[in-house]
Amino acid sequence: MPHISYSELKNWDFCPFYHKLVYIDGIKAFKGNEYTAFGTAIHDVCEKKLLKEQIDAGDEFVTRFKKALKLLESDKVEFNLERAIEMIPQGLSLLPEIEPALKEYFTDFEVISSEEKLMVPINENINFKGYIDAVIKTNDGKYHIVDWKTTSWGWDTRRRANPIVTYQLTLYKHFFCIKHNIEPKDVETHFALLKRTAKKDKVEFFRVTSGPKKTDNALKFLTKALYNIGKQNYVKKRTSCRNCAFNETKDCP
Repeated sequence: MPHISYSELKNWDFCPFYHKLVYIDGIKAFKGNEYTAFGTAIHDVCEKKLLKEQIDAGDEFVTRFKKALKLLESDKVEFNLERAIEMIPQGLSLLPEIEPALKEYFTDFEVISSEEKLMVPINENINFKGYIDAVIKTNDGKYHIVDWKTTSWGWDTRRRANPIVTYQLTLYKHFFCIKHNIEPKDVETHFALLKRTAKKDKVEFFRVTSGPKKTDNALKFLTKALYNIGKQNYVKKRTSCRNCAFNETKDCP
């Protein structure tokens, strides 16, 4: 069955015509860089540690990071090698702080899943697809959905409150509850900021509210996107042009 993910939804919000070029025409605008390679490596280590795999976190990170960079090279994607080299000690200093921060934030908990796949029907024609970085259950019976976000120094107030950013967790919660038949009141959502260049507080958890009103708004946003994609309403969002990889190219003249 066809599906839509949060990342696709976010790209449609960025610009419907950009969405068409990427998802309908199959033109890749962005294949990654040293920052995405770093994020992939950190995510992989977090997943393995949550699942209690016996690994050396530092060695695993370096191996995964180098592998991600080699994939960029094989795809002929340019990246800043000097900056990538600088990121290795940054990642190595960040990793030891993740587990203590997790224990301090949630205290007593058990890991329910890591990288849990969602493929849940939105309606009879399409599924919602996603991967939840971590699901944790605390001793009060609450489930907690956590999404790791690698960042340089953190997020400002505007980004933390941006509906499009926080809708990711809202939608994950909604479809997670459907998948497992869990009451939404028993599920909370959190971002975990993994700060690459911060001098202190390199790991920061913060809760995102995902109540009934927020969920209703997120589902309306999803429904609006699906309707316009189905109607092939690929209007250019001119305010996004300056930040678009297709700007003034042959694909988007």
